[in-house]
Amino acid sequence: MSRYRIWLATLLVAVVSVVASAAEAQLSLLDRERGVLTLAPVLERATPAVVNIAVRSVRPVQTNPLLRDPFFRRFFGLPDMEPRREVLSAGSGVIVDADKGYVLTNNHVVQGAEEITVTLKDKRRFKAELVGRDPATDIALLRIPAERLTALPMGDSDRLQVGDVVLAIGNPFGLGQTVTSGIVSALGRSGLAAENYESFIQTDAPINPGNSGGALINTKGELVGINTAIIAPAGGNVGIGFAVPVNMARAVMDQLLRYGEVRRGRIGVVIQDLTPEIADAMGIPGRSGAVISRVEPGSPAAEAGLRPGDVVVAVDGRPVKSSTDLRNRIGLVERGRRVTLTILRDGAERRVEVTVGAPAETVISGAEAVPQLAGATLTDIPEDHPAHGNVRGVLVADVARGSPAWQVGLRPGDIITGVNREPVGSLAEFEERAQRAKKVFALTILRGNMQIFLLLP
Repeated sequence: MSRYRIWLATLLVAVVSVVASAAEAQLSLLDRERGVLTLAPVLERATPAVVNIAVRSVRPVQTNPLLRDPFFRRFFGLPDMEPRREVLSAGSGVIVDADKGYVLTNNHVVQGAEEITVTLKDKRRFKAELVGRDPATDIALLRIPAERLTALPMGDSDRLQVGDVVLAIGNPFGLGQTVTSGIVSALGRSGLAAENYESFIQTDAPINPGNSGGALINTKGELVGINTAIIAPAGGNVGIGFAVPVNMARAVMDQLLRYGEVRRGRIGVVIQDLTPEIADAMGIPGRSGAVISRVEPGSPAAEAGLRPGDVVVAVDGRPVKSSTDLRNRIGLVERGRRVTLTILRDGAERRVEVTVGAPAETVISGAEAVPQLAGATLTDIPEDHPAHGNVRGVLVADVARGSPAWQVGLRPGDIITGVNREPVGSLAEFEERAQRAKKVFALTILRGNMQIFLLLP
């Protein structure tokens, strides 16, 4: 047989295989009795694992900010306790362990909850226990004392591709369980909240209020994401929805089960995206990754021998797409664990082992930013603080009695959320706002559940 005939025979076998595979995939969705394509068998297995979550919480009634100050409340003869009202809200969740009753949902669904009720598809209701939550990824884990549960198998969100068909299951607008369909529109989306760990799956499967915490599944019925957010300029769905990848949710869940929180670490580097211009200048053709621009002295990165100019292209063998991708990967690694970074240095590929360390605490004296705050010690809100991830601001760690900061009314435990009515979310922002202002004359303070204003002389 000539080479041409061998080549032709090979080509025919390949074509037949592709056609057969396509036909098999189509037949798997074919309801022969009705003669229609359907995803009903997939949903029949998946929908019992998606639950409705009802949350009861108590929140302060909105009042004039001046009336939140204890001094003014006593002056006007008002009760010491602010008026509060009961708030009811709803969302969705996904059963991921049928034996132990574990349910994944969004942090914002259960944040501030006094009571959480989970309703299954078969109408059974259970009071849920909050195992733990992680505001930075918007993931929370619940436990329900139920039997005869159905769990969704977890897929691999790293294998998703743009164009994959996905289904969103949830409880939009409290209507009851609803299924919508679409495709994966984009991967690795970030920027919705700069301080969070984000690598969202973007989908055009309609996601509406109440869908939060529900399941995003593929056509095999595997969980690939937890529906989280929408962009809705007009208040309704416009085909831009976001889901937390299941691999990220799984990593968070593992730490919540072990510790009740996510113990994030750091390696002590400042990074930036590997742009085409930087790649050309460094002689790196067509590579994605993150460029190390600074290594903190004494950090785990410095001890491992990393240097400015190193380009990180993989973590534990998985490619790094950008600086955000690297930040997310390290941010989900438990403190004390070793990771292997694949780096490019001087045109050669190397592997470096780094032990992930604890986050550094940044502390400044109040006088460094605002002279009137001499005597105060300010810090970023630490991870173990109840306000971490829920409030954006700067924590007042200590105030010396009789100091200028004490005399203007600042107290330990206060959280500074604004300078001259401009919001601040970190020490860096606080210092930047204070330096930019010609004179700091007012601080917005969160003290417990009260918001007060301090006027500075």
